[in-house]
Amino acid sequence: MADTTTKRSWSRRATLIGGGGLIAAGAAVLASRKSDHGGRHDAYFAALSAALRNAGIAHPVLVIDTARLDANIAAAKAALAPHKLPLRVVVKSLPSQGLVDHVAQGMGTNRFMVFNGAMLATMAARPDADLLLGKPLPAAQYAEFIDTSGPEAAGRVQWLINTPDRLRQYAEIAAARKAPLRTNLEIDVGLHRGGFADGPALAEVVDLARTLPGVTVTGLMGYDAHVPKMRDPDAAYAKAQQVYRTAIDVLRQKLGTDPARLTLNGGGSPTYARHAQGTVANEVSVGSAFVKPADFDLDSLARHQPASFIATPVIKAGRMELPGNEWLTGPLSFMDPNAARAFFIYGGHWLATPVSPPGLQFSNLYGRSSNQEMLTGSTHVELRPDDTVFLRPNQSEAVFLQFGDIALFDGKAIVGMWQTFPVSA
Repeated sequence: MADTTTKRSWSRRATLIGGGGLIAAGAAVLASRKSDHGGRHDAYFAALSAALRNAGIAHPVLVIDTARLDANIAAAKAALAPHKLPLRVVVKSLPSQGLVDHVAQGMGTNRFMVFNGAMLATMAARPDADLLLGKPLPAAQYAEFIDTSGPEAAGRVQWLINTPDRLRQYAEIAAARKAPLRTNLEIDVGLHRGGFADGPALAEVVDLARTLPGVTVTGLMGYDAHVPKMRDPDAAYAKAQQVYRTAIDVLRQKLGTDPARLTLNGGGSPTYARHAQGTVANEVSVGSAFVKPADFDLDSLARHQPASFIATPVIKAGRMELPGNEWLTGPLSFMDPNAARAFFIYGGHWLATPVSPPGLQFSNLYGRSSNQEMLTGSTHVELRPDDTVFLRPNQSEAVFLQFGDIALFDGKAIVGMWQTFPVSA
């Protein structure tokens, strides 16, 4: 009898434990269920959508908000004003002549940084342009530029040099074509993406430059984009400045000239505001901050506003179903309400993030497409075919050139178009 009672007791206990396990498992499932983030366009994107519709634009287009662009220009001017630090416009991040001109005029500068031969040739057509390379180009492209644009144009450019071998290559080409060679020396201030790593290495290349006919050292370039990503950005910036200071001392000793007369380029969008508060550089380069793509959502750029968006029409809308696994639609939609509906857009696979309507997301299960990208959303996303979806570029140089024209939005209407530069890498 005792054995029977014991067995019943254990049976009840097992039932309770099993039931408790099921309850715990159910609670875990519910806890992992995602929230519904779906909604409608806010007032800003509703106005932008109406502006595009009134302009008759029914294809993927890059949009720049000119009021926000001007606000970003004003923010940069205000940051740089106390120390009167000059700004060099980064052309690759603003790859449109209209956009480059607008920013340069707003900032009152004729200094430009370029990163490839195609954009260099375009910008070199401006006789007043002060041009600095932002990366060292292959020697063959340096030769090509002299052959197509002429020795005089090549002599107005500051060519970035990162190794003694590259300097020798450039010097040989320049001598053969009777072109003056102005060299700006890249220094490694902590990013470790190349350049001269210390004072002795820099001194060696300066000594080499002084032995080469027609070669002039015009200054230094030290890019410190790593600083905001370090555990202690203040310490990282201080260390980068010390490396730069050492490099300046080398030029002072080797060239016997006042470094203030040289081009001492530093910064970049992530760190220009730090340089504005105190720097050994005598100019900063800024590009992306003026349009603020998503990768530049940094504390140092809090005063800047997103000013560029991709707008594209919805082609198809309906219930989200996985090909060959349609039975998963219900469970997936339960676990993630933002996967309940599918919206196929015109184009896609851009380096960009959906921003409006809220709650749109890419599907890792369905995959990406550059023809008819699928975005998913909840039942609260009330998009229909021909409605507009907005994405925010993660970067500007990797995205802008994929669009032939840039639509200009003044807050109420599309007021013009800027053509992008020809496609280049």
